[in-house]
Amino acid sequence: MQQQTAVIIEGATVVFADRLAPASVRFEGGAITAIDGARDGAEVIDGRGHLLAPAFVDIHGDAFERQIMPRPGTMLPVVPALLETDRQLAANGIATAYHALTLSWEPGLRSVDNGRAVVAGLDQLAPRLTVDNRVQLRWETFCFEAIDLIRQALAGPRLPSIAFNDHTSMLLLDPSVTLQERPFELDPAYPALSPDNPVFADKMAERGKRAKIPAAEMVSLTRSIWERRPQVQAAIDEVAALGRAAGAPMLSHDDSQVETRDFYRTRGARISEFPMNRRVAQAAREAGDFIVFGAPNATRGGSHLASIGAADMIREGLCDILASDYYYPAMLLGLARLLADGVAPLTDLWPLVSANPARASGLTDRGVIEVGRRADLLLVEWPEGGVPSVRRTFVEGREAYRAVSAGS
Repeated sequence: MQQQTAVIIEGATVVFADRLAPASVRFEGGAITAIDGARDGAEVIDGRGHLLAPAFVDIHGDAFERQIMPRPGTMLPVVPALLETDRQLAANGIATAYHALTLSWEPGLRSVDNGRAVVAGLDQLAPRLTVDNRVQLRWETFCFEAIDLIRQALAGPRLPSIAFNDHTSMLLLDPSVTLQERPFELDPAYPALSPDNPVFADKMAERGKRAKIPAAEMVSLTRSIWERRPQVQAAIDEVAALGRAAGAPMLSHDDSQVETRDFYRTRGARISEFPMNRRVAQAAREAGDFIVFGAPNATRGGSHLASIGAADMIREGLCDILASDYYYPAMLLGLARLLADGVAPLTDLWPLVSANPARASGLTDRGVIEVGRRADLLLVEWPEGGVPSVRRTFVEGREAYRAVSAGS
């Protein structure tokens, strides 16, 4: 429900698309209605000493999994986990979240059954949630069982995105080849590990722990799934057609070859999510695709997979979007690290977490502070030389989160 009472935030430094400037921002009925306009009886919020900025749009976040499975193999009920996730999103300034919901052939956390529970849970909770919770259908291309759920979710009230993943081929990759340089997964000469290799058994034992099944059962399951490989391209074509028909934003995940990016682009996926080398990122840029890297990568100063660094990609003009990935606070902390390291001014950095992911997702009503846009706003306390923190989050004009410090 939109906030109907008029509110003005005064005295803050506002992050506009082209400048930082002190201004008052008025909003009502869910939208920004004036910049430096009259009060006219509006509720006034004192923003002095704070930064007022567009709220975050998170194009890919899977930290919600930790609420569902806080310990390996320990699953908790989905609905309360989603409520807790919603609270964490609001507290971290994320007004729009695409939950990276992995739909895999593996049992457990990333199974199709759990995916159905998450989609149903979000539908059930919609009137109670404080931010715009959506799903990224992070589809494992060998998981044909997920296609009916994808079709169902695309017909729902909150249009999801579709991300094409092939962790099956990655799992079977011969260890002599790095993940960052592996060939296109549908290449007939793909260097797959033989199921008879002892390394395969070791991999399956580790993977079986996450799925909570014995190693021998995991070996058998993986072998049977790998036999589907000749049918995978047809399944990809079917899902891509569903996405195009629904107008869903589509992404390809962990691209390692220009051929991979080209393959998914021709099917309508115009977002390259976490490309694994400069060559692919450059090809995506030349084709006009959106390029996504992880905000934790920016926060830490490098990738946890030893892939390319987000800061370097931003400097080179090869990154449009930063996603929370596995850590919601990284949306703000990543900006702080990039600013401190002199990568770019804040007016160039903020669109990476607001305007650009909104545009890539087809959400043209949000992501910037302009009259007529959704009042998705953050009031940030950012002491000079200190760590920034979210003090208030507004979603479509509603106050979704407020924190009052002990020193106030």
